[in-house]
Amino acid sequence: MPEGDTVFLTAKRLHAALAGKILTRSDFRVPRYATADLRGQTIENVGSYGKHLFIRTPTMSVHSHLKLEGSWRVFHRGQRWTKPRVAARVVLGIEQLEAVGFSLGTVEVLPGRDEHRIIDHLGPDLLGPDWDATEAVRRLARHPGRPIGVALLDQRNLAGIGNIYRSEVCFLRRVHPATLVADVPNLLALVNEARRILTEAVDTPVRRPLAYGRARRPCQRCGTPLASELLGETAPDYDRVVQRERGIYYCPRCQPAPAG
Repeated sequence: MPEGDTVFLTAKRLHAALAGKILTRSDFRVPRYATADLRGQTIENVGSYGKHLFIRTPTMSVHSHLKLEGSWRVFHRGQRWTKPRVAARVVLGIEQLEAVGFSLGTVEVLPGRDEHRIIDHLGPDLLGPDWDATEAVRRLARHPGRPIGVALLDQRNLAGIGNIYRSEVCFLRRVHPATLVADVPNLLALVNEARRILTEAVDTPVRRPLAYGRARRPCQRCGTPLASELLGETAPDYDRVVQRERGIYYCPRCQPAPAG
């Protein structure tokens, strides 16, 4: 699933292509919004919050979430699309370009004034201008008995981290992902590490993971083979949200497993 840096960069690319331009094509290929027509409206800006992307006109907002396989791509008019046409969920065209949203997990067209309802429940955006580390720590600390690797994926705590970066953050802070939130030595340092990593990923999109996907390969700090296992939330606690098991990667020596 694309993480916050991918969505941020997608929004930046769409903004560069579309902002200030008048829509000449508006094609929503989802039943609920099949009749929506934004032609004639000017795209004011394109932005993101966590993993959510918004294409905004003066009155409306096109909200999308990439989920597992979604992407936005920009083509010149008449250029052959690089993905199957059947996968297109949204086509927004200006005079010489068209932006196509493929395999989007979520598509909504809503009044701009209602955009807040999509993000009000989310924690601070790791890549947002109003990033609030103290608030992120407060939200994480509300459930001290939760594994930190689970809590980091909960977008209600801080928005933008996915499965890759939770392993990277924990590796850099030498914290096993199964460590309970209450036992993490310095939550503030951890969330600031997350902010730093995602910011660097935006500035340098091609980076090699230090832990994620490197099971059985040597730790770059101590040489111990990295390990992997599944971590999720199986008890229906914390507002009855159950997080499915997903892979974590860690160094058994640098990130010893919590006792018990």
